[in-house]
Amino acid sequence: MKIYNTNQIKNIAIIGNSGSGKTSLAEAILFNSGVIDRLGDVNDKNTVSDYRDIEHENGISVTTTVLHSEWNKNKINIIDAPGADDFVGNINTAIQVSDLSLLLINAQNGVEVGTEIQLRNLEKYNKPFIVVINQLDNDKANFASSIEALKNSVGGNLILAQYPVETGENFNGIIDIITMKMIKFTDKGGKPEIVDIPDNEKDRAEELKNELIEKAAEGDDGLMELFFENETLTEDEMRKGITEGLIQRGMFPVFCISAKKNYGVTRLLDFISNVVPTPDQVPNLPTIDGSDVKIDPNGPASIFVFKTSVEEHVGEINYFKVMSGTISEGMDLINMNKQAKERLSQLFVVAGKNRTKVEKLVAGDFGATVKLKSTKTNHTLNASGTNWVFKDIEIPEPKYRTAIKPINEGDDEKLGEALDRIHQEDLSITVEYSKELKQIIVSGQGEYHLNIMKWYLDNLFKIDTEFLPPKIPYRETITKVAQADYRHKKQSGGAGQFGEVHMIIEPYVEGKADPSMFKIDGKEYKLSIRDKQEYDLDWGGKLIYYNCIVGGSIDARFLPAILKGIMEKMEEGPLTGSYARDIRVFIYDGKMHPVDSNEISFKLAGRNAFSMAFKNAGPKILEPIYDVEVFVPSDRMGDVMSDLQGRRAVVQGMSSEKGFEKISAKVPLAELGKYSTVLSSITGGKAMYSMKFAEYGQVPGDLQAELLKAYEKEQEEN
Repeated sequence: MKIYNTNQIKNIAIIGNSGSGKTSLAEAILFNSGVIDRLGDVNDKNTVSDYRDIEHENGISVTTTVLHSEWNKNKINIIDAPGADDFVGNINTAIQVSDLSLLLINAQNGVEVGTEIQLRNLEKYNKPFIVVINQLDNDKANFASSIEALKNSVGGNLILAQYPVETGENFNGIIDIITMKMIKFTDKGGKPEIVDIPDNEKDRAEELKNELIEKAAEGDDGLMELFFENETLTEDEMRKGITEGLIQRGMFPVFCISAKKNYGVTRLLDFISNVVPTPDQVPNLPTIDGSDVKIDPNGPASIFVFKTSVEEHVGEINYFKVMSGTISEGMDLINMNKQAKERLSQLFVVAGKNRTKVEKLVAGDFGATVKLKSTKTNHTLNASGTNWVFKDIEIPEPKYRTAIKPINEGDDEKLGEALDRIHQEDLSITVEYSKELKQIIVSGQGEYHLNIMKWYLDNLFKIDTEFLPPKIPYRETITKVAQADYRHKKQSGGAGQFGEVHMIIEPYVEGKADPSMFKIDGKEYKLSIRDKQEYDLDWGGKLIYYNCIVGGSIDARFLPAILKGIMEKMEEGPLTGSYARDIRVFIYDGKMHPVDSNEISFKLAGRNAFSMAFKNAGPKILEPIYDVEVFVPSDRMGDVMSDLQGRRAVVQGMSSEKGFEKISAKVPLAELGKYSTVLSSITGGKAMYSMKFAEYGQVPGDLQAELLKAYEKEQEEN
């Protein structure tokens, strides 16, 4: 395959809500550019992009597919992204790595919740995009309402580069504002006919052209002067202005297609090859230290791996973007994340599962390689002497969690390896073995997302597993001061065990001064603090440990053992076995035996004294609270609010945002199980949400009583 220079490369992502026709557009692009000689169909399960068995079985894209095409002496790299919100991690990858996105809109539905989320991410990452209105041949297509909804979302920077003469079954012509011609379609996939604009459309076309010219001139002072001088721009000047407008996100052109019928796709390709900015014209991915890395074919060699997958009969494939320099087959690079040497033994350009070998790739291009030893997604590989490390692709917080275990206990190790590989392929799936909960917790973007993961385990890794309700990581703490003492004494012939510990505990409060006296149940306890140790607990919160021993009642060598006993009980709290936190402990007295006292005696005495004091210190159970944002159409607002109220949600605010209602609430994690499924059900799939850990809050009294009873029952059974 021909080697393309940086100024001949265009990197685009195809994004859009589920059902907008992304895979069909990718197929049409490949067909028109000669990568394939037959136009596949999603329904026939023979497209280049959705080639995996799981995608055939489910009828939707579940991961990104990297593709390429050649058009007008340019190479167009394409990342076809999934549309469902469950796979937003893959969508974000496509947006961040590409230089521009094609945002597909289903002309029947207009701007959907998923569209709005993707628009927010495009803005967040400062990425340009082109709007592509698809399915204009559908009877329910409504171009005008789609444009109106888009204007509400993106404002005045939306500009028509094309509009359809008619929609529905009569959709067979597009007015192109840039060329001021009408593009007529006669049959599926046939070459379109370029004709003059009909008289009855000329006035509208002229008006739109003036708007386009004015918008194209805005981003360039030189073009603005020409515009004022000549009151118009030439076609070349207009193209230059549009390129600059795209780079600055000052304009979002609208194109019209029917991807399935292959209408309008070649004109879209012309625009991409002639006008869309090249990789060296747009901001690059940031580095962790803020270095300004230019896309320069003459710079030091550097690649960034944005996707890792495992293909049958091939093994692990790493997909990358060349960030600088020129890379060639057989080149040695340093993995900066692992400080390991890697050899690029083979280089490929890819179109789905099809790979074409190439000898080299230049800055800005996409490629793939195999048989790397240590390299995974988000790794940077540089030529020796270059220290760039590019920032990880941002992945959204998980929204759904479940526990998982193998049916066969002997598959524990296999399951761990399989889950690690799945995480490498989809970073939005996270895996944690929780020592606290004694469960493997898998988190993702929704129930469907994790069901797809289970399909891989069942069908590819051949591991039978089951999902279990995940336990909630509660926390235990105290609300008042309490005192306790405990004597551990054991005699069974020979040396015995003896240790007695007296302690006071109180809640830890940031900034509170160290006390010198406590009054508990009418009795005063005066303290002389000899030592203070402060511990930041792995699970959050603090333990402050005070040595207040006077007169040598407990030898200093036993104090670490007492601390160990306390810490053991904090790791398995007295109320429910959950982690305890935010406590100050004062060891002020005790007794020891000259022969029988040892570390185990004082560890057990400290553990039991702490447990007794804890239960008398107004103990309370805390639960994780999450900040939740729900985007919902106004007609479903009432149903969503009612459901949230049933989940003990505390609504923080409501607002309208670009055609949707946004509800902000704090919701206990215990109430968010299967929320993604319920929300989809009550809104017909028209709502989306995000969630992020906020804080720990006290559980209501009735729930605390239930949790205590459940723990007592569990302890009895064990």
